[in-house]
Amino acid sequence: MQELSDLFKAVTGNNPDSIVPIAGAGSERRYFRLIGSSFCCVGTIGVSEQENKAFIYMSREFAKMGLPVPEVLALSKDNMTYLQSDVGSVSLFERLEDCRKSGEYTPAHISILENVMTKLAQFHTAGFSGFDFAKCYPTPEMNRRAIVWDLNYFKYSFLKPAGIEFDEELLENDFEKFVNMLESCGMDSIILRDCQSRNVMLKDGVQPVFIDFQGARKGCGLYDVVSFLWQARAAFPTDLKNHLFNHYISSAPVLESSKSQLISQLPLFILLRTLQVLGAYGFLGLVKKKEHFIKSIPAALDNLRELLDSGFPDLPHLRKVVERLVSCKSFGKNEPQSGRLIVTVGSFSYKMGMPEDKSGNGGGFVFDCRALHNPGRYDEYKQLTGRDEPVIKFLEERGEVKNFLSAAWSMVDYSVERYMARGFTSLNVFFGCTGGRHRSVYCAECTAAHIKERFGIEVHLIHRERKISETI
Repeated sequence: MQELSDLFKAVTGNNPDSIVPIAGAGSERRYFRLIGSSFCCVGTIGVSEQENKAFIYMSREFAKMGLPVPEVLALSKDNMTYLQSDVGSVSLFERLEDCRKSGEYTPAHISILENVMTKLAQFHTAGFSGFDFAKCYPTPEMNRRAIVWDLNYFKYSFLKPAGIEFDEELLENDFEKFVNMLESCGMDSIILRDCQSRNVMLKDGVQPVFIDFQGARKGCGLYDVVSFLWQARAAFPTDLKNHLFNHYISSAPVLESSKSQLISQLPLFILLRTLQVLGAYGFLGLVKKKEHFIKSIPAALDNLRELLDSGFPDLPHLRKVVERLVSCKSFGKNEPQSGRLIVTVGSFSYKMGMPEDKSGNGGGFVFDCRALHNPGRYDEYKQLTGRDEPVIKFLEERGEVKNFLSAAWSMVDYSVERYMARGFTSLNVFFGCTGGRHRSVYCAECTAAHIKERFGIEVHLIHRERKISETI
């Protein structure tokens, strides 16, 4: 942590006022937001020097090409810690949450998605004169060996832990045939490798900026297109995926001229990316027992079902394996199940006493919000609650609530992961303030949304003094 402070001081001349953890995902890298009086940036503590060096090199090269990526501001001598520009705290995935729930995408949302596809086409057609692919990590290109790694990742980290029956030799025969098909597609672009809506931040709320591309390499641009549009949890409707795919093609003349070829190759990359993603979900979910990755499996299987119906490649044994997989009852739709963790998040007034633990298990967290500046002291906010936009704006503009919640979430997230791993079924997280109306309500709302987003589990939201009870 001290190294982050030292880098911040080297850039700004001052120590940061606060260093706030940023929730990660599947990676072991740790992220922090460093906040000063007039400057904010993101710090990363990596786990691999080679991976860090690859990310930093590509950040600088992509910036030279005019591509939207964070700027690297400072790097430690051992290459393990670095600062990059802050491109906002809202990802495209978060921005589209209401769209996923309703299935309706407004023209404004579609415009942002079209912009993402246009920028992605720019990545793939920018050219790479002078780009040193030897600096990519862990491999310079999406070659035969790299594709085999992804297929074996699916076999050993998903099929075997899931107990799906397959014939090793027949499957390997199909894998070899599949690799030949993919190699014939041509690998002549720079691909970001993990291009998904979680890895697209919205600067100023609308401008897409691509992050987490340390695995970028030479390959076929369709891999990125599929990674984004067929991302399991993104759940884009089929007609929207087709529209955005066509928009991508029309964004560059060289892509437009290859349209029929790209359309014919698309199913190959949908299959490859889906198998690779299932390998990751198998390792992080079935092997490492991270529940939110297990929750993503049914959505990935939906992509395979579509392929079975509309264009699965000529790979007979792999097709049989996929048919067994999509019919497996263990990976049904995500519905509340007994024996799974349910988190209760609530707000309360200290004047009315501590919240009751209805689970009978005891434990959990109670966070005191009274250190935060109180909107209830001002007449214009007295009749409002922490759910109302003026109160939300009041709390967020002061900044202190973000630091408070980040500190609280670092403890809550750890317990949620451990509770899921140990098979616990109940966890309470309560926020208290003077009246149970403003600060505690806001903090409970944010925390419930955070837990649901990160872990995909059932969350009960209770505002005791407001007599509100919801399940999300």
